[in-house]
Amino acid sequence: MSLKPVPRLAIPEETARVAHSVFPKGHPYLAVRNRLGSLFTDETFAALFPTRGRPAESPARLALVTLLQFAEGLSDRAAADAVRSRIDWKYVLGLELTDPGFDASVLVEFRARLVAHKQTQLLFETLLQQLQAAGLVKARGRQRTDSTHVLAAVQDRNRLECVWEAMRWALQSLAQVDPDWLRTVAPARWYEQYVRSPDRHGLVGPARRTYLEQVGADGHCLLEAVFTERPHLRQQPAMESLRQIWVQQFFLSTEGQVTWREVPNIRPANK
Repeated sequence: MSLKPVPRLAIPEETARVAHSVFPKGHPYLAVRNRLGSLFTDETFAALFPTRGRPAESPARLALVTLLQFAEGLSDRAAADAVRSRIDWKYVLGLELTDPGFDASVLVEFRARLVAHKQTQLLFETLLQQLQAAGLVKARGRQRTDSTHVLAAVQDRNRLECVWEAMRWALQSLAQVDPDWLRTVAPARWYEQYVRSPDRHGLVGPARRTYLEQVGADGHCLLEAVFTERPHLRQQPAMESLRQIWVQQFFLSTEGQVTWREVPNIRPANK
């Protein structure tokens, strides 16, 4: 995958017209874009990409998306949906209204490049320079000098979505192959919790940790029931996926407590 740099992300005329029509009293994202411009350029990230291969998505846009999804607490999937559907995001990103966006996996690849090239500080330092140039940050003020916390928060949000989706898929699969048995083991709470996406809960801090470990306990309970009462269902793809993800993301204490793994202790995939 190679980088074909484009000039600073200009706002298409039609996108600007519609955005100002939809937000006649203004909008924070529009104000930020008008004051600070596109913040990043593709050339900033040139060292992360080879010179040959199929063209990559604009890293300047991916950097902006990363900041937006951090600000709103969105997963990669939700952020990719916002790129496709939200006028305020298209304005900030300089996209045509008809632009279909990109697959959520592109954001994962972008963060992996930052980590692999030891450039996790690049987002913050570039942003800080722009804020200083605009007079919004004092030159001698004390600021954090890396964006590791931004990338970590985005990764944590995606881990939450991953375990929730795995649990939802397992329940849906069991509901198709053995609905009567599932009704005997699934609490009524599950039917609401695993229909509504966690994006709607606005979970932050301790509340997110509590939610994650509740999902972990639910998944462990379901796996234990299947392994004990319906062992023939263990080979269902959704159940095997649930088992693998739970090994990666949770650990079971000697007291039987399901605990969320911190980043250094996440297990490798396919184990």
